[in-house]
Amino acid sequence: MFNPTFIKYLRKQPLLLADSLREEGSHPEQNKLSRFATNLESYYVTKRYNRLQVKQHGRHIAKHYKALRKLDDNALNQQFYRAINALNQQKRVTHHLAKAFACIGEAIHRRFGFYPHAVQYLGAYVLLQGKMAEMQTGEGKTIVAGMAATLAAATGAVVHVLSTNDYLATRDQQEMQPLFDFYGLTSGAIDGEMEIPERQIQYQQAICYVSASELVFDVLKDELNADNRLTRKKSALQRFISAKPNQANLLVPALHFCIVDEADSVLIDEASTPLIISQEAESLMDEDLLRWALAQANDLRLGHDFTLDHTNQDVNLAADVVLNDSLPLPSGLKPMWSTRTWQNVVIKKALTALHLFNKDEHYIVLEDKVVIVDESTGRPMPDRSWEQGLHQLIEIKENVEVSKTRQTIAQITFQRFFRRYILLSGLTGTVTEVSREMWKVYGLKVCVIPPNRRNKRKTLPRDCHRVLDNKWQAVANEAIKRATLGQPVLIGTRSVEASERVYELITQQVTPDQFTLYLLNARQNAEEAEIVSKAGISGTITIATNMAGRGTDIKLDDKAKQSGGLHVILTEHHDSTRIDRQLIGRSARQGNAGSFREIVCFNDAILLSHRSVWQMIGRWMPTAGLRRWFYNQAILVAQRRAQQRQYEIRMNTLKQDNQRQKQIGFIGKLR
Repeated sequence: MFNPTFIKYLRKQPLLLADSLREEGSHPEQNKLSRFATNLESYYVTKRYNRLQVKQHGRHIAKHYKALRKLDDNALNQQFYRAINALNQQKRVTHHLAKAFACIGEAIHRRFGFYPHAVQYLGAYVLLQGKMAEMQTGEGKTIVAGMAATLAAATGAVVHVLSTNDYLATRDQQEMQPLFDFYGLTSGAIDGEMEIPERQIQYQQAICYVSASELVFDVLKDELNADNRLTRKKSALQRFISAKPNQANLLVPALHFCIVDEADSVLIDEASTPLIISQEAESLMDEDLLRWALAQANDLRLGHDFTLDHTNQDVNLAADVVLNDSLPLPSGLKPMWSTRTWQNVVIKKALTALHLFNKDEHYIVLEDKVVIVDESTGRPMPDRSWEQGLHQLIEIKENVEVSKTRQTIAQITFQRFFRRYILLSGLTGTVTEVSREMWKVYGLKVCVIPPNRRNKRKTLPRDCHRVLDNKWQAVANEAIKRATLGQPVLIGTRSVEASERVYELITQQVTPDQFTLYLLNARQNAEEAEIVSKAGISGTITIATNMAGRGTDIKLDDKAKQSGGLHVILTEHHDSTRIDRQLIGRSARQGNAGSFREIVCFNDAILLSHRSVWQMIGRWMPTAGLRRWFYNQAILVAQRRAQQRQYEIRMNTLKQDNQRQKQIGFIGKLR
């Protein structure tokens, strides 16, 4: 059914069939010299296209339009597949690739009413080279991914288009389906609620849209099921003899070509921890022990008995800390908990739950359950939990039902999983900051593509405050002022708590008939599509966490365009400058007008977690200009430290994963 010949040609690497469940790429471990060369090359992996190169590339494709316009749909279909056959035979690849793109462009015109512009063609070409395309927000990355997926699927490759969540995966597949149908290509999308038989059907389509976590978990399930059917050595030997994988019972039949949308979010931000499949198991930490530890932790004094390290999310217990004797250790515990060393371990964990994990910031309580909130996306993650008793401690803290502890039965890191694709590519609006890591870990070079139209965004002066209350009041005043002028307003916050605080302040100052006010955070996850669809209406104020950042297309009405476009207010910087840029990029899309302002405070969480002399002195500066200058230095230091810390965590995760694979040996390749 599947034929990855052209994808193999683009990647120029062999298939790995003998010891894998499915067709996938072969990535031998690098020796020291190769690693040194890779590290050296990482300084030169970013390529920047200029407008002249973009136009030349577009003209090379557009020259085929005149002949293709005269053809009916059937004839156009035949021309497209003639070009595809030539590509599979590797004949005049450049010429036939341009012709295939022109056929796709003509099909888009017939189904959607417009021709792709040169920037979009170049983006799709970069994806087919197995590279990372950085394209500004509003450049039509959905179309770019759809064009690359169409061409790759037509050659016979299995194509996976990855999004950050189920909503975006389903939305993008539905938007691009008319193009796929035009050339007779099947497509599907995976939703988190789908049962296994339906998932299997969707994965069998030529093009499958799916969130990254759903795909990785389904691959892990395949490998667990394979372990249950046969011993690993016997399974690998049978596949070696038949020279192909036995795909009859697999959810995911092959790992040929992957297009990762919002690639920096998936490949970088979500790569700090491995993805794990677990099952309920007996825990060393009984619920009674956890309740005792939490009670002891509540009696300890900050600064005297313990200190907090916000930078590393850690607790330091004093050596001479004295526990409360009126809270005896529960009976019936394992003997190890009678020793002070082990007691300190669980008490430190309890202090972490009390002081370093905050409700409506790191998690929310939804239907009497503790649900983790992803900081980079602002979305709830109901299927994830913290390990080593931390999740249960937070449940006790919030007085909800305590869940069972779980034991890991399968795990994989994003770094290892995505390197299994024969051809991996991605696109995003913010990747240059991590281009070296993309190359060192995934072998992806970054290509920066200029926008189709000049950006018209107005960046207004930063407004720096000494006190948080003053900052939030300034945010409310700015939003009301801009909405009065007719601009739609998007207020970006880091946490659920902050978004609800701004919402309260604005509702106290305006009446419902003055402005339309929306709140979008992890609690309103189900209403995301409806809220986003109305956020571009003139005079609308939308308060949102990062959910209104990546992948969000806020369409402006005519009055909003005439009033100055979308006005974005950033209320607090994130650990990564890329997440800030994603929020800012919601305004002034596709050549429209737009504006942006930062309203911040020297007491914002990131500056308190990464204190510097700039932060301590800057808050006392007498003039707004001096405060802005000192704040700029403080945030540069804080974000650099935060990003370095996250980089070290990701590299440590990758190092541990590599060590684990070496220990497992030959049969470990199935995990």
